Parts: sequence; structure tokens; C-alpha cells
Amino acid sequence: MIDYTGILLRFYTEGEPLYELLTAHSRQVALLARQLCHRLTEGGTPVDTEFVVEAAMLHDIGIVRTNAPSIHCHGAEPYICHGIIGRQMLDGLGLFRHALVCERHTGAGLTAQEIAEQGLPLPHRDMLPLSLEEKAVCYADKFYSKSRIAPAKPIDEVRRQLAKFGSGTIERFNQMAGIFGEPDYDSLDTELKNGGAAAL
Repeated sequence: MIDYTGILLRFYTEGEPLYELLTAHSRQVALLARQLCHRLTEGGTPVDTEFVVEAAMLHDIGIVRTNAPSIHCHGAEPYICHGIIGRQMLDGLGLFRHALVCERHTGAGLTAQEIAEQGLPLPHRDMLPLSLEEKAVCYADKFYSKSRIAPAKPIDEVRRQLAKFGSGTIERFNQMAGIFGEPDYDSLDTELKNGGAAAL
């Protein structure tokens, strides 16, 4: 397993509010993504769960260079760019597979057409999660917010929040829900209370 904490500390300072928020959120996403992957592997579908945990811990690394003061980000770039920024950062470290997770986790993925139609400040290319591992991180991320560290959202709440981004987003989310199912909320809460996130 790669030293994802060491990688984060190349760009963040331990103890600062942004680092604490990022790692708390990333651990939540990693725990859920791991749960979803275990469910698949128990059903006979091979998934690289170790990679999924690593990628979940690094998926938001690019937020440090964005401008989102409400979550302690004081960079120069629009927040929507944190995925492509994260890809650039991890590409620079030779972590090309992890880098793709950064780029492809925004929303339920983005198509080049959606980027163009919405006038997003992003390259006009598809940024869609393709592998099971990429989809696991993208899907798990939708159940948590960085603006408030809280238990996983109910799936219907996630759908309501994604609805404003259009039918394509909801369709892709529902496809991922069909693969991974709904989180086991009680198990997640128990693991968090018992310090499971700290062991990641």
C-alpha cells in the first residue's frame, strides 16, 4: 500500500483546519468505498480494494489549490477544478491510476458535452469513472460533504442533491447504485465510533 498520508503531507500541514477536514472526509469515503468493495468481492466480483482505499484517501488532494474559503481552501482556482488539479499533482508523482480517480470523481462524472453546455472551466473531455474502482470512490463520495462532517446521507437525499445537475448525472448515479447498492449505514456508524477510520 502506498503511503497516502506522506503524499498528503507534501501539500498540506498536519493540524491545520484544511488538513483535518480533508482527512476526516477522505476517511469517511474510504470506509464506505471499502464496504462496497467487500460486498462485491463476497459476491464473486474481483475488485482492487487496497487501491480503492488509497484512491479514496487521495481523491480530493487538489482542493488545496482552489478558492473555497468556507472549507479552508484559499487557493486561486475554481473549486470545480480540484479534480483536474489533483490529477496533475498525482501524475507528477507517477501515480497515474490514482490520478484518474481524482479527475473522474466530480459529480457522478462529467461528459465533455456537459462541461461545454454548463460552461465549466474544465478541459472539454469526458471525465467519467470507468473501472469498478473509480466508480466505487465516485459513488461513495456522494454520500458525504466536506462542508459538514456528518454521517452518510440517505440515498434519496443524495439523489435530490444531484438532480440539479441534470438527468445524465442522476442516470450515472443510479447505474452505480445498481452496482454497489445502498450503504450499510449502521455498520459504517459502528466502525467510525470504534475508530475504524483511524486505522485506514
